[in-house]
Amino acid sequence: MTIPEPNGVHAAWLPPEAFRAIGSRRTLVCGDGLLADTVRAEVSWACARHGGGLTDEPADLVLALSTARPLPAAAARLAGREEPGEQGFVLARHDGVTVVLADDPAGLLHGFFHLVRLGEAAFGAARPAETHRPAMRRRMVDHWDNVAVHPVMGQVERGYAGGSIFWADGAARGDLTRVRAYGRLLAACGVNAVAVNNVNVHATEAHLLTDRLGDVAAIAGELRPYGIRVHLSVGFTSPVVLGGLPTADPLDERVREWWAATTERVYETIPDFGGYVVKADSEGQPGPFAYERTHAEGAGVLADALAPFGGVVHWRAFVYNHRQDWRDRSTDRARAAYDHFQPLDGHFRDNMILQVKHGPIDFQPREPVSPVIAAMPTTRLAVEFQATQEYTGQQRHVCYLAPMWREVLDFRPWGPDGRAVADLAGDLVAVSNVGDDPYWTGHPLAQANLYAFGRLAWDPRLDPAAILDEWIDLTFAPAPEPPRGTLHALMDGSWRTYERYTAPLGVGFMVRPGHHYGPDVDGYEYTPWGTYHFADRDGVGVDRTRASGTGFTGQYPRPWSDVYESVERCPDELLLFFHHVPYGHVLHSGSTVIQHIYDTHFAGAEEVAESRRRWAEAAGRVNPALHARVRELLDEQLRSAEEWRDQVNAYFFRKSGVPDACGRRIF
Repeated sequence: MTIPEPNGVHAAWLPPEAFRAIGSRRTLVCGDGLLADTVRAEVSWACARHGGGLTDEPADLVLALSTARPLPAAAARLAGREEPGEQGFVLARHDGVTVVLADDPAGLLHGFFHLVRLGEAAFGAARPAETHRPAMRRRMVDHWDNVAVHPVMGQVERGYAGGSIFWADGAARGDLTRVRAYGRLLAACGVNAVAVNNVNVHATEAHLLTDRLGDVAAIAGELRPYGIRVHLSVGFTSPVVLGGLPTADPLDERVREWWAATTERVYETIPDFGGYVVKADSEGQPGPFAYERTHAEGAGVLADALAPFGGVVHWRAFVYNHRQDWRDRSTDRARAAYDHFQPLDGHFRDNMILQVKHGPIDFQPREPVSPVIAAMPTTRLAVEFQATQEYTGQQRHVCYLAPMWREVLDFRPWGPDGRAVADLAGDLVAVSNVGDDPYWTGHPLAQANLYAFGRLAWDPRLDPAAILDEWIDLTFAPAPEPPRGTLHALMDGSWRTYERYTAPLGVGFMVRPGHHYGPDVDGYEYTPWGTYHFADRDGVGVDRTRASGTGFTGQYPRPWSDVYESVERCPDELLLFFHHVPYGHVLHSGSTVIQHIYDTHFAGAEEVAESRRRWAEAAGRVNPALHARVRELLDEQLRSAEEWRDQVNAYFFRKSGVPDACGRRIF
C-alpha cells in the first residue's frame, strides 16, 4: 500500500515531521488484515523519512493485535489484563518499549495515530497501561456534495472550500488519490464514517443508489484502508424515482420489497457499506407525511432493508414548516422537531438513528441545546454539528467551534446531577467543511474545526484548548518555531468574538437571506422561514414561555424548563431566544440589553483587529503562502465585523432611540 501524498495539497495535521518520533525507531507490527497492513505501511513510510525501520524483536515500539501469534513479550504482558474493546487500544511503556495493543485492526490504527499525536512523549518515561475507547461508536462526517452542479447551491451546498473532493463534471473524480488522503486525515482524528452526497438528494444524486453505485464503490475503496465506512444520502421517493413504482408508501409491500432488493445489491457491491442518511418532509424533500404515515414508519422500511447486513439509517429530525405565516406568533420553528418526534419515542427500530441538530433552529452561533435530545430515551440518537461555517463566517472568518460543541456535549438536561448530552448520544455527526481547496477547508485555520470534531467525538471530555494546541503542534510541526502562542490567542476565543459582533443574546438569524453571509437584521423578519427577532420600538426577542408565548420552554425537563421560563433566571446569552424584553432590561452582567448590544459589537470588531495584528507578527514563522492566505482572510473578517457592528448598532439605536453610554459613533 502507498501512503497518499497528493501534489499541491496541504498536509494538514499529518505533515511528515509529525511522524519523526515513530519513524526514527525500530518498530514491530503484529497482526493481519487490511487495517493492520495500513499501520505497517504507515510505519514503513515514516521510517523511510526518519531513519528507523520495521524489525523483529527487540524493538523500541510494538504495535500488536491481541490475536497475533506469537504475541511479542512486551505486548503479552498486557494481554488479558486490559480489554480495549471494539475500536479501542491500550498504550503502555515499560522496560524502554512502547506498546500499543488492540483487539481489532481499527483499534490498532487509532492507537498508531495516537502515537503520532504524542510524538516523543510516547517514548520517554515509563507509562502505566492506559485504555482508550471511543465514546461514540459512529463518528461521522456528512458531505452536502452534489454530483451535478446545482443551479443555486453549486457543487457543494453550504460549501466554502471549493468543489467536491468526490465529484466533478457530473461523475466521480477520475483520480481519487486525494480521497484516500482525506480518509487518512479523518482516521487520524478519530472519524470512522462518511456520507458522500447531499442530504438534499437531487435527480443525478438519486442514481448513486442504483445505476451509479459503482462510483460510490470506488470512493469506498479509497476510504476502506483507513477504516472509514461509506454512507449514502437517499431520497424517500426512490421507489418511484428509480424503481418505477406508483407509490413510496412505506407500508406498501411493493415498496418494502424494492428497498430490500436494492439494499441487497448495494451490499453485494460494497460489503462494508454503512447505511443511509435521509432528510424527509423537510424544506421540500418528500417524506412519509404524503402517505399519512409517521416518520417511524417511514424510517422503518429502510431500517428493515438494512438490518440483515448490519447497516443503519440516520433519519434527520430537521422537520418543520418552512411556509410559516410571519404574522402568526403562535407558530414556532423551534418547537417543530420535538412536536414531530417525541410522540414516536419507542417506535423506531434498533438500527434506526434519529439525527438531531444540536440546537432547535439551525446551527446558529448561539442556541439552547435541542430538547429532543432529552426527550427520546428509547431511541438511538446522533447529535449533529455543523463544521462547515454556514452561520459562523463561512470559512472567511476565524471561528474555532470546539468550545461551543463542548458546551453542548456537557449540557445536562436534568440538572447538574443528571446525564450529559455526551451520555445520551451514541453517534456524533458533523456537516463537512472540506472541499478541493489546497488547504482542504478554504481558510487554513478552519482545519482545526474538522480535527476537533473527530477528537471530541472520540472523547467528549477533552479540553477544546488542549485540542487546539494539539492541532497547532501537528500542523505547524515543520516550522522552526511553531507559533503556538499566536495561533492559540487568535483562535481559542474566536467563537465568542464572532458571537459578539453578530446576532446578540441568542436571538440568531440576522443574516443575508439565501447565502447567509453578512448582516441583514430584518432579512428574514417577514419571510416564511420562521426565524424572527420581533424587534420593535419597545424591545426585542421571542417569547417562548408557557405563560405568554409559544410554550417552547415546556419541552425541556426541569430544572431547565423553569430556568428558561423565568426572565430573571434565564442565562444572559439566551435571553432573547426565550423572552421579548425592553431595551432597558438589566442583564445579570449589570448592563442593559441595549448597552450590551453596543458594547459587544464594538468589542467584537476590536478583537478581530487585534487578531489581524497578532497574525502579522507571525510572518516568517509559518509558510509564506499560508500566512498570506490567512492575512487576506483576516482583512475580510475585519471588514465584515465592522459592517456587522455598524448595521446592528445602527438598527437598534434607531429602534430604541437610546444612545450609547460611551458616546461612540453609531450611524
